[in-house]
Amino acid sequence: MAKSTVKFRDSAAEFERLSREIAARRFAPVYLLMGEESYFIDALCEQLASTILDETARAFNQQTVYGKDSDAGQVINLCRQLPMMGSYQVVILKEAQQLRGLEKLSLYTQKPSPATVLVICHKEKNADKRSAFYKGCAANGTVFESVRPRDYEIGPWLQRFIADRGLAIDAKALSMLTDHLGTDIAKIANELAKLTVSLPQGTRRITDADIEANIGISKDFNNFELCKAVATRNMTRALEIADHFARNPKDNPLLVTILALFGQFRDLFVVNYLRWQTRRKGIPFPPDAELMRLLKKNNLYVVGEIKQLATNWDNRKVFRILGLLREYDAKSKGLNAGGAPDGELLRELLLKIFLS
Repeated sequence: MAKSTVKFRDSAAEFERLSREIAARRFAPVYLLMGEESYFIDALCEQLASTILDETARAFNQQTVYGKDSDAGQVINLCRQLPMMGSYQVVILKEAQQLRGLEKLSLYTQKPSPATVLVICHKEKNADKRSAFYKGCAANGTVFESVRPRDYEIGPWLQRFIADRGLAIDAKALSMLTDHLGTDIAKIANELAKLTVSLPQGTRRITDADIEANIGISKDFNNFELCKAVATRNMTRALEIADHFARNPKDNPLLVTILALFGQFRDLFVVNYLRWQTRRKGIPFPPDAELMRLLKKNNLYVVGEIKQLATNWDNRKVFRILGLLREYDAKSKGLNAGGAPDGELLRELLLKIFLS
């Protein structure tokens, strides 16, 4: 099967578009919601389930079936029935990737009933785009492909997600969230839902103190603070944070810390290289808007900080540090680590960075 060309940003944009269409009550006869990222699939399915029919009609005309407990013939028979009352019936097929004879649903998707809205939730992977089933969904309904975010994509998405709820978030608070929760946007959305309920009335900006108080991530001992200490050559502070991480290894995985440090030094390297090009080759240094794109940032303040910090780092040293980070990335995965615990590896890495 050909590799998908859909990116996370495409999924996020399409999710917003479909959500607006559903809210406006413009429904397709078939929805195929598929892919590895479950958050968007669940959110669209829930919106369809609560929007198409009112509460009274749902009792008669909305049915949910599960792939592991059904087969294609049963789903088709449900879809061919007429609604008991009203204009629509809704059939929701969850865990479609486990449905016996999924391909046989093409007998329905190639000619869906105008009185039925069929919602197919196909998680973990995409349906085969070469199949008659998929082609029927694409030709006669709506196909949504849900792609998981890369680590550098989660921050910008999270800022927009928060902005849509009438809030802003500080750069440090954003880093604390993404470092602690990774790219699991379902988990992030759940934690933010709990957070927004807990915030004092009238709050418009989420701070590091809010994250610490409501999600339990320390505002003083986290990867944001560690990266800041390293970048400003504050060895005492960096080792203090490393000691805290060593005492709380489950909350501070070494691999995540190394990725955060690698991202910081990669950004410093890029800025210094662009400055070198300006000095040696006369290539104009990019404006902040272009630099934001190159560094995959969406905050001018953060870009300004990177530019300022880069002046204190020679790229030959930065290149050596990037090599060290690759070496310790392998050690964090058990390669040539000699059985050393993560806390010891981090302390060793930081000392090498400061003494390099």
